[in-house]
Amino acid sequence: MPARLYLLLTTALAAPALAQEAPAPDTTIIVTALRTPLALDRVASSITVLDHAAIEASQALTVSDLIARTPGVTMSRTGGYGTTTGVRIRGAESDQTVVVIDGVKLNDPSSPGGGYDFGDLFVGDADRIEILRGPQSTLWGSQAIGGVVNIVTDVPTSPLAGSAEAEGGSRGLASGRAAIGGTSDAITWRIAGNAMRTDGISAIAPAFGGQERDGYRHVGGSGRLEARLTPDIAIDLRGYWSHGRVDLDSSFGPPDTPDYSLSTNWTGYAGVNVALFDGRLRNRIAYTRDQIDRDNYDPSQVGSTRTFDGHGRNEHIEYQGTLAIAQGWDATFGAEHEHSRFRAISPQFQTVPDDGSVSIDSVYGQIVGTVVEGLTLTGGLRHDDHQTFGGKTLFSGGGVWTIGQTRLRATYSEGFKAPTLYQLFSEYGNRDLRPEQAHGWDAGIEQGLLDGHLTLSATWFDRRTRNLVEFAFDPPRADRPFGYYQNVDRALAKGIEAAAAAKFGPVTIDANYTWTDAEDRSPGATFGNDLIRRPRNTAYASATYAWPFGLATTAAVTRVSHSFEDAANTIRLDGYTLVDLRAEMPVGHGLALFGRVENLTDETYETAYRYGTLGRSFYGGVRAKF
Repeated sequence: MPARLYLLLTTALAAPALAQEAPAPDTTIIVTALRTPLALDRVASSITVLDHAAIEASQALTVSDLIARTPGVTMSRTGGYGTTTGVRIRGAESDQTVVVIDGVKLNDPSSPGGGYDFGDLFVGDADRIEILRGPQSTLWGSQAIGGVVNIVTDVPTSPLAGSAEAEGGSRGLASGRAAIGGTSDAITWRIAGNAMRTDGISAIAPAFGGQERDGYRHVGGSGRLEARLTPDIAIDLRGYWSHGRVDLDSSFGPPDTPDYSLSTNWTGYAGVNVALFDGRLRNRIAYTRDQIDRDNYDPSQVGSTRTFDGHGRNEHIEYQGTLAIAQGWDATFGAEHEHSRFRAISPQFQTVPDDGSVSIDSVYGQIVGTVVEGLTLTGGLRHDDHQTFGGKTLFSGGGVWTIGQTRLRATYSEGFKAPTLYQLFSEYGNRDLRPEQAHGWDAGIEQGLLDGHLTLSATWFDRRTRNLVEFAFDPPRADRPFGYYQNVDRALAKGIEAAAAAKFGPVTIDANYTWTDAEDRSPGATFGNDLIRRPRNTAYASATYAWPFGLATTAAVTRVSHSFEDAANTIRLDGYTLVDLRAEMPVGHGLALFGRVENLTDETYETAYRYGTLGRSFYGGVRAKF
């Protein structure tokens, strides 16, 4: 371990419970990332849970900024807020991360990799965020090779409850959100909205000529209604909507272009929940439609200013059942039909849009059983029948064993990701592509000490992936432009995640460190090179002091080592260290003031080559609940 990282960890300063791997002995944490509520001490997979208190204490605006402080997760962004943002878990590709909001899986069929862009995903109304690391395709299907980010929004527990938050700060940033809801014997409801604007920074870094500010505007909202027709039958309706506009700079041409992008995403969910046999068998039948529209514009063009027009849509029909077989034995099973469609055109290069669609049918099942006291085993199977690529069966298994304050975990799991519609049917498409496949395992230990005041954990992980899809540049031909997609890559990612959490009186200390060796294993000149944008060492550490009069102050440090922007490892992104300060003070019943300084030392750094990052920033706001 490099000396600077060792010093960082041994002098750890950590935010409360931000990446805690093992709860105190008297704490029961329920997670839902495995499709059904399950106590954390029965989960074999490696998972980090950020509860409502941790989310608020972080003061993070975006989900990507928040989860990048947890073990095994890195983030890259092509400029300021709102620009394309990728999240990588354990060195996997950013489009191999699945995002789930209240049980609804999201992705973007119109994007080249099909992954979810975290640029417009804000913390907003999140009540809990779970980061599930390692291949998770058995339960979540295609794309879950790296892991799953599961976001659970707030659910009212009283007849009427609400919350609101507003903040402002550097570069004209103004952000606000509000929510209200309630519950009764028959109905639970909640509506929420959020908005943000900022003058931003230059998307292209000043070192590469970027000078003008590229601003960002975002509005979003969500709503949910659960109507209980009988004690055992309920109707569940949900909707999510967001719209963003972000100014862009050219990736290849001169900086400070007037380009901008508009994106609109909406998701609708309708489900029926039926409980049978005194609640031992719970059934859910649901229909989900997720649509994203993205348009890019260049006002300097003569004639039409639109440079890209993309539309993606997913329709998903599913049945899921959970069965309490016996005390300590639970089964989750289901069937799914997913139909995806995309259409995209770059008007300056095309007269006819690219379009395509595909369907996939799946069945899955998983059993979690406590075989003896403290020992829980998990096993699962999934079979996907892809319209283009036929059938594929996946397996996962694992176990967790708790002995006093010691917890041991181990899992083996497989992943599968079919080529995207863009990779198959666009002007660069290749219909002979094969699905990406992965298998991985991990093993870890969590140890509680000092009657639960101190928790230490360490996990080793190993994942191997083949048939990775890569864009190959090629001289233009009559049947295609300057390249095409092909299966050429193999990759290996292995490493260790370590975490520590402690609480002594008014002081809460927490830290984590991840070493990731993510290598290109493709035959040829790049064999053994680092995969792009994969830093080998990342660490986060912070400490919170709770003052007797209610004030909480936090100091935090993030360290990211160098990485590379290209497969040849010739373009280096230097490592960086960020220092943040946060404070929060309750000033009345349900009312609190908060503020923070991010990047205190005004560090200049890159998470993507040529793109700018936020310098020293000051923010302050107010939070209210009733």
